[in-house]
Amino acid sequence: MTDRYTLDKGSLSKEINLLLALLTSGNMNETAQQHPQLFADLDWDLFLRLTLHHRVYPYLYPKLSRMDGDVIPASVLERLKMEYRRNTVQMLQLSGEMSNLGTQLAELNIRCLFLKGPVLAQALYGDISLRTSRDLDFLVPMAQLQDTEALLIRLGYVKEETFESILGDWKWREHHTTFNHPVSKIKAEVHWRLSPGPSKEPDFDTLWKHARTSSQFGRNVHYLGQEDLFLFLAAHGARHGWSRLRWLLDIKMLLLQQPDSAVLTRLLRRYSYSTVGGQALILAAGLLEAEIAPGLSALTDKPKARRLAQRALFYVARMVNLHNPPLEPEVERHYKYYQPAILSRWHQVLYVTGFLYPYAADAKTLPLPAALHFLYFPLRPFLWTWRKVTGVEKQI
Repeated sequence: MTDRYTLDKGSLSKEINLLLALLTSGNMNETAQQHPQLFADLDWDLFLRLTLHHRVYPYLYPKLSRMDGDVIPASVLERLKMEYRRNTVQMLQLSGEMSNLGTQLAELNIRCLFLKGPVLAQALYGDISLRTSRDLDFLVPMAQLQDTEALLIRLGYVKEETFESILGDWKWREHHTTFNHPVSKIKAEVHWRLSPGPSKEPDFDTLWKHARTSSQFGRNVHYLGQEDLFLFLAAHGARHGWSRLRWLLDIKMLLLQQPDSAVLTRLLRRYSYSTVGGQALILAAGLLEAEIAPGLSALTDKPKARRLAQRALFYVARMVNLHNPPLEPEVERHYKYYQPAILSRWHQVLYVTGFLYPYAADAKTLPLPAALHFLYFPLRPFLWTWRKVTGVEKQI
């Protein structure tokens, strides 16, 4: 790693710094011998909670368990061992269900791309036990979404949410819906977009052309090509403020597989994710010592990418889930500025344009017959202002 990826890590605690050192260490015994100060005067309970929060314990435990002496407290190792074993069982369960869903969808001629879960763990780490996953995320064409949902219901899954929508806005405002299986307790997230809209992204047919087929889970388990996967992981991580180090570890492991720099750079530019991609690269290099190919310098040299990378350290330093309110006031204030900052100019235009599109709240404020719903377009600014002035917004 060169100085060009150096970040100001003054806000990071000793416990986080140790976690980063262990994640980048090739030999943990040597790390302990050469940098004993990293292990001194630590709050080991905080270290344990950080390891669990950032969901890197499956990757770390096998290495920590082989360390000499008692550098890591026995109680910490015992808890990590328990969580590692629990995660392995869960990943095996998810693997079986992923293969089953892939087969069931294929029998209905429904194309499907698994986005995360065991297939991602196997592809990036070579071992499903080294990464966590709590659900199965997969992408299907919008035209086959209804058939996919019907299949899940036949298999015993229960739909978790129903979107309030008007004029079909859910198709681009949202990007997935969640199903839970009451018996197996498996959660499945069915995506029709990679990210929430409004945004630019490759369509399903384009992603399918670059898709890979798993050699581990069978011919019906397909997943994203390397460059498409980077775009997805970078957009997802940025949206969540990189508040879990596991997402950066995914980026590092993907870079080890040497995706095509020219293809990746063009892809990110085409869909207005260059800055977000640069942020991911700078964070992966600056925090986890990821090797960045020279061909990706056009992404990492962007001043905005560096600013966004530095801003993300605010979340790395804390144990927060940005999409699980309520947030602490300090975190909420920071995210209020961070969220629009990660958008490219084109995505900002799309966001503002999307705001002008009618919302379900408009129909609640002024109910109209379906045949007149087109009137919500000119009426939206007035209805939004009315809710703000009267305080009705909080009640809807």
